[in-house]
Amino acid sequence: MEAGKKEIAFGIDIGGTNSKFGLVTRDGKILSESSVKTRHYATPEDLIADLYTKYIQVIPEYLDEYQIIGIGIGAPNGNYHTGCIEHAPNLPWADIVPIREIASRMFGLPTALTNDANAAASGELIFGAAKNMKHVIVVTLGTGVGSGIIIDGKMLYGSTGVAGELGHTVIRNHGRQHWTTGSKGVLEAYCSATGIVLTALELAKSSKRSSSLQQIPEADINAKKIYECAIAGDTLCQQAYQMTGQLLGEALANFAMFSSPEAIILFGGVTQAGELLMNPTRHSLEKNLLPVFRNTIKLMYSALPQSDAAILGASSLAWHALLGN
Repeated sequence: MEAGKKEIAFGIDIGGTNSKFGLVTRDGKILSESSVKTRHYATPEDLIADLYTKYIQVIPEYLDEYQIIGIGIGAPNGNYHTGCIEHAPNLPWADIVPIREIASRMFGLPTALTNDANAAASGELIFGAAKNMKHVIVVTLGTGVGSGIIIDGKMLYGSTGVAGELGHTVIRNHGRQHWTTGSKGVLEAYCSATGIVLTALELAKSSKRSSSLQQIPEADINAKKIYECAIAGDTLCQQAYQMTGQLLGEALANFAMFSSPEAIILFGGVTQAGELLMNPTRHSLEKNLLPVFRNTIKLMYSALPQSDAAILGASSLAWHALLGN
């Protein structure tokens, strides 16, 4: 590294709809950021070539003060070991995309890849609530449920490079069928935004209680509306969050007894429900832990700004994966 210069990394978050990218400093300041429509590009090479063109347009402005150390990429089904996006159902390209090799070749920079949930966990470790921690589980609660597991300060990737799919662990034997995988009773089927909607609809159909949900067309019901109804006093919607928190807490207890984390950090749109979700989750977590684990684990919200988290998480890989700090 050149004397007197600070480090920056180029973070790329590839999503099914948008791909975000930007230059980020070691202390988490985003110097430059933008986004493009992922499906605008016929091939991944086209996407990376366009990002490189945009990169070389902005990077000269910062080279007097900063030195670029590498690229971090977060992507659905990103495999850290192979450097490939593998069988991502929401991306328009081939089943196996060697995205790390493509980016490294075009940019001429060391590049690290992982899935979007692991990138979020890396972002928490470098920039967020997990800073200075060594044992953490980050759970992303959005349209799906993702997770990243950090043990001894290192991301857990496993032998195949895709460890940490806690959202697809079974929490109810022969339970609700997942809408894409067909698996039954997995965490994502209950504790994602989609899962909360399904729970509320099931309660509305089986309960004799009236609910404001009955005044909303079923196609228009989403987790945000269920939250708004719950806050307004709708007991059925409150029960949906109570049930969600109970199941989430049970699952987090299982995960915690596996790795004994200092903290479990919740991230994603579902967490905007706040204590409506957090209170039953915390109670269920502690209830289902062995005594030796009780009151040892912080249950926290992410400290990363929702709008910047994707770029921060992707760029953090340059320090966490490439430099190991």
